[in-house]
Amino acid sequence: MAHATGTCIGSVLVGDRAMSLIKWTINHIAPAFIVTSPVTSYVDQIWSIHKNRSSAGFSLDIPLIMLVSSITKLFYWFGAHYDTPLLIQALVMCVVQVVLLHVALQNRPPVGAQHSLNQPFAGAKEGPQGFLVHRPYDFWQWRNQRPYWSFLAYYTAALAILQLLIGPNETYVQIQGFVALGVEAILPIPQILENHRLRSSKGFRVSVLVNWLIGDAFKMTYFFMSEGGIPWAFKLCGMFQAACDCYLGVQYWMYEQGTLRADDGVAKGF
Repeated sequence: MAHATGTCIGSVLVGDRAMSLIKWTINHIAPAFIVTSPVTSYVDQIWSIHKNRSSAGFSLDIPLIMLVSSITKLFYWFGAHYDTPLLIQALVMCVVQVVLLHVALQNRPPVGAQHSLNQPFAGAKEGPQGFLVHRPYDFWQWRNQRPYWSFLAYYTAALAILQLLIGPNETYVQIQGFVALGVEAILPIPQILENHRLRSSKGFRVSVLVNWLIGDAFKMTYFFMSEGGIPWAFKLCGMFQAACDCYLGVQYWMYEQGTLRADDGVAKGF
């Protein structure tokens, strides 16, 4: 009887220690990873463009998506007061994406040599059906660099004015959150569509995919188990982005950097 009691007490102690370790990881390791994730995710892309002196195959839509999202998240903090690591991440992301945009603009290929805007990763190549879709007023497709920075400045100024006028409004704060995080959540979609259209994941860097998936794991754990206040906008948009990233992994396995896997093609009728 005494032996059984001792065993139970030992199991409880082990369980408590395990939970303490998990909580320590969530409260210390996960925030550190979240804060540094912008650097670990994009430094290789920046270096690759700088080294090759070309941003061919890299979509300028990536800095657009991340800058709009991160700038909006900064203003969202004034109403939501979410966890400090997420605020720092938004600040770091702004800096990293500004550097990435600058390097990409400085090393753009000549007119007519730009790869499809739907392929956001360096090294991606257009398929036989690749084409450049012109947007109204050539938005974010300008050849001159100044309009890019002007747009970001005007966007930031507009958010600052709105913050002064209606910043405390609860509805506005909620809209800010879902816009900021919803925009970020759509980041993988252009690559998903391009992979599906070309039946290929060539040009998609597995290192980026792995980094995103690890980041999703840390974010989901932190969002749902952290003792701090994490708004539901982070959780919902985070789950959607994690699902998209997982599907990118499925595509990478299916298409094997080129054509669709033979066995899948037969089984699914491709």
